[in-house]
Amino acid sequence: MSAPTSDRQGTGVFSPTRAQISQRTLRTDAWWKSPLIVDLGFAAFVIYATVRAFLQSNYYVPAYHYLTPFYSPCVSKGCVPEASHFWPQFLPDVWWLPYAALSLPFLLLFRLTCYYYRGAYYRSVWQSPTACAVAEPHAKYTGETRLPLIIQNTHRYFFYIAAVISVINTYDAIIAFHSDKTASGFGFGLGNIILLVNVIMLWVYTISCHSCRHAVGGKLKHFSKHPVRYWMWTQVSRLNTRHKMYAWITLGTLMLTDFYIMLVASGTISDLRFIG
Repeated sequence: MSAPTSDRQGTGVFSPTRAQISQRTLRTDAWWKSPLIVDLGFAAFVIYATVRAFLQSNYYVPAYHYLTPFYSPCVSKGCVPEASHFWPQFLPDVWWLPYAALSLPFLLLFRLTCYYYRGAYYRSVWQSPTACAVAEPHAKYTGETRLPLIIQNTHRYFFYIAAVISVINTYDAIIAFHSDKTASGFGFGLGNIILLVNVIMLWVYTISCHSCRHAVGGKLKHFSKHPVRYWMWTQVSRLNTRHKMYAWITLGTLMLTDFYIMLVASGTISDLRFIG
């Protein structure tokens, strides 16, 4: 077999000590399908979420107090007062600034620095490497020790902020059970179910995070001396084994929740009400 070109020699699979194989891979299976599906999934969410975050319309249903998570907390001066609840509206009302600009950057960074998402987009977007036994196009690898990837080490701090935002989303889901159309003030519809499922899955994804697992029991040297934290660590560890699944499910529930509220807020459909 011919030797690799000189401009690719030096490190990784193209170093002089490795087998002199010019092909990128000798695999004959459809190894490219997995990274392609991941790319398409990420693209669908990024495009949808970006468009919705900047539309600045159809994000709140006053009759049922439905607020999409893409606009929570709604702290822009352009937000309808009812959508802000007790949050101060202090951000300027300009088209290039999302109404929930206070929370969206931290949620984005929480996802970007997530251990699962790192592995997913390293392979699919950066092709580092695209798949096992497939040479990556990069000649050098410095890991997460330099900018910008050194920022990945701040994941645990974004986890704490994401937990606070999950509390806010929980508050939004609870407020949505209030109805002005019943004597008891309680209302229940399909939108409530969607909001509730979404916030539960957001909590499951957040709690199953590797940083949460480390926070509850990662520093313990003797589990026997901390039975409560050991139990918590055990439960989080069980959830952690499915962190990848929860990561994808929550992308879907976020889009579904927002899309449903958008349809109801725009008058395209009516909310299916069971009570009130």
